[in-house]
Amino acid sequence: MLVMEIININDTSNKLFYIGGVVRDELLGLKSFDVDITYVGNAIDYCSRFGEVIQENPDFGTVRVNVGGCVVDFASTRAETYPHKGHLPVVEKIGCSLKEDVMRRDFTINALAKSVSTGEIVDYVGGIEDLKNKKLRVLYDESFVDDPTRIVRGLKFSVRFGFDLDEKTKFLQDNYLSNINYDMSYKRLKKELIETFNLNVQSAYDKFVNDGIYKLLTPLDMEFPRVCIEDLINEYPVELVWLVYVATVGDLSRLPLSKVEKKIIDDIPENVLKTDFELYKSFENARMETVLLYAILKDKKGACHYLDDLKNIKISLTGKDLQDMGFEPSPKYQIIFDEILKQKLANPAMTKDDEIEFISHLAF
Repeated sequence: MLVMEIININDTSNKLFYIGGVVRDELLGLKSFDVDITYVGNAIDYCSRFGEVIQENPDFGTVRVNVGGCVVDFASTRAETYPHKGHLPVVEKIGCSLKEDVMRRDFTINALAKSVSTGEIVDYVGGIEDLKNKKLRVLYDESFVDDPTRIVRGLKFSVRFGFDLDEKTKFLQDNYLSNINYDMSYKRLKKELIETFNLNVQSAYDKFVNDGIYKLLTPLDMEFPRVCIEDLINEYPVELVWLVYVATVGDLSRLPLSKVEKKIIDDIPENVLKTDFELYKSFENARMETVLLYAILKDKKGACHYLDDLKNIKISLTGKDLQDMGFEPSPKYQIIFDEILKQKLANPAMTKDDEIEFISHLAF
């Protein structure tokens, strides 16, 4: 039996609703991968009647259960407040009305509900009309003050769906960005930045810059590069797409970066590299993200030259070869390898015999 059929049997009071993105995407004719099901009341108590409970979080009224062999997540309707602006909300009430629950959400298009039993769409906030008009509208005036990450979520939705902020929401965003509370949850902000910029869409970056959304990371006015980052990443794919975009801000000290992410940024050369040897030595052990950031921030031509022409050049001689030739192991090895490399960068056709011949003329 299907999961929804099992649920319908148990939902005789019509208290189960699809909510948020899954309803929005259905109305837009899009496939949704995240299905959120909300129970009007206490979902933990409800699910204990018919499913094998896998995990529950009483503080937020959420529960994961095995229904007919499928794992399903349920949430209780809940009301929240933000006693500490910019940080996680505090659950004020579990088991509130459906209307109270949707009013805590970010935009009207994400505050739509659909009855699991009847299929009826419930729209308390004009979300259907905003979908038709391709508008993003917050549900209350303090929305960005409570949760500034909603600004980046709005950016993400505007890019994904081709929507624009409605006039008042744009005013509220601009007003917040002119007076930012930097005491916010940067862990949450990073998550939204990752989801937004992993889309690899240049228009997201352009809005990020032109609308001043980057100021969530730094209060400084900045000059931004004019390189098309989307095209660069399409040509030279990277794993951490989002970081290539966001690191152009320069100061990411507020974000909780991993060691790998910090190293990518730390490895960006401070100055423009003038020779092939400098390019090679700077990037031979660097990640692709570092090279692309150098291209965006310093020298696109030099970075592309490294990636297209220099990156795969390797010298053939090894330390064992040098030892067999009579060179005692010492720091001289690195000097010898560097001299060979300089020659091979200028003449990639050099063979191993050519390298040996070249060494014979070095004064050591």
